[in-house]
Amino acid sequence: MRKERGRRPKKKVCGFCVDKVESVDYKEATRLRRYITERGKILPRRISGNCAKHQRQMTVAIKRSRVMALLPFTIE
Repeated sequence: MRKERGRRPKKKVCGFCVDKVESVDYKEATRLRRYITERGKILPRRISGNCAKHQRQMTVAIKRSRVMALLPFTIE
């Protein structure tokens, strides 16, 4: 008998590469809000689907926008 394998989910594409974004800006709070959970945590790359370059830029941008009070550190 042949061993059944689970179906692999479709690979996510980087939203920043699709929009041809050169660098992620910390002032775009509405765009960055998609990449944090309802508890305020940054989504990992395997869930968000970002490429490595944009994931690093996005993480720095989220941290900067938190300091500038554009995004919350935690949501209670």
